[in-house]
Amino acid sequence: MSKTAIVTRVSPLKILGLKIDVDTYRGMRDGVPQLLSILRRFDIKASFYLSIGPDTSGIALKRLLSNPRFLSKMFKSDAVRLYGIKTALYGTLLPAPLIALSFPHIVKEILEAKHDVEFHAWDHRRWQDDLSKKEKIWIENWFSNGLAGFEKLVGKKPAAFGAPGWVLDERVLEIIPSFGFQYLSCTRASAPFIYESNGLLEVPSNLPCLEEIGIRDGAAFILSRLSKEGIYVLPVHAEVEGTVAEQQFGELLRGALALGYEIKTVDEIAKMLAGELSMLPRRNFNMELLPGRAFPCAV
Repeated sequence: MSKTAIVTRVSPLKILGLKIDVDTYRGMRDGVPQLLSILRRFDIKASFYLSIGPDTSGIALKRLLSNPRFLSKMFKSDAVRLYGIKTALYGTLLPAPLIALSFPHIVKEILEAKHDVEFHAWDHRRWQDDLSKKEKIWIENWFSNGLAGFEKLVGKKPAAFGAPGWVLDERVLEIIPSFGFQYLSCTRASAPFIYESNGLLEVPSNLPCLEEIGIRDGAAFILSRLSKEGIYVLPVHAEVEGTVAEQQFGELLRGALALGYEIKTVDEIAKMLAGELSMLPRRNFNMELLPGRAFPCAV
C-alpha cells in the first residue's frame, strides 16, 4: 500500500484531520473527557465516532488463543493498562454495559464544544470479529439499532460512518446507502476515493494508530510522516490517547502545529473534497494486514 498523503488539485496543503474512535465503555467514560480537555487546550476541533451500544470487549479473549498476532498486539499496546480488567470481561463474565448511551452528558459536552459526532458502531466487538459470519439481516438490524441510539443522543442523523476495526464487506456497501450517510471513513487507504459499488466518498485514515507503532515512539514516527505536504487523517482512540498516551497525543498535536499543519475535522475534509469528486478514482477496497494490526483492514 502506498504511503502517500491524500492530495487533491488544491495541494500543496498541510491539513491534519482528527478521527477519534470511541470503542469501549471505559473509553467513553474516561478517555473522551480527557480528550476534550486536550482539544480545548489547543483550541482545535475533531470528529468523534461513537460506539452507541453494548461493550462486548470480553469476547476478544478467544482471540488470544487463536491468533498470536493479537496476543503480540495486546502486549505491545499494554492492553491491560489501556482497557482495564473489567473491559476484558464485558459480555462474558460481566454484563455488557452500553457505551455512548450510558453517557448522554458526555455526548452533550462534545456537541457543546462544537466537535463533530459521527456513527462508529452499535456493537463494536461483534462487528469486528464476526461480520463475515453474520446474515444480511443482522447487518441491517445492527445499523438500525445503532442509528436509533445515535439520533436519541445527538438529535439528528450522522453524516458519516466509520467501520469498527476498518472491517468491511460488499454487503455493507450494498446496504449502507439506504441509511443516508453523506460519506464514509471506513478504510486505511492512502488517498480518498469513490466506492465503485455505491458512489459514496471515502475519506480514509491514512496515518497509523499510535498504538500500532508503540506509544513511546509513535508520536515521533507519525510526525515524520507529515514531512510531505498533503491532507492526512489521524486515527485516534479514546482508550489510548485519552488515557495512558495523553502526553504523546499532546506532543503529536504540538508537533503538527509547529510543522504548519491546520487541524480539522473529518467532516471539514469531506466538504473540501466535495469539489474534487470528479477527479477522485472510483475503486473497490481490499482487505490487507497492516503493520501493528492483528487482523486485516480495508485499504
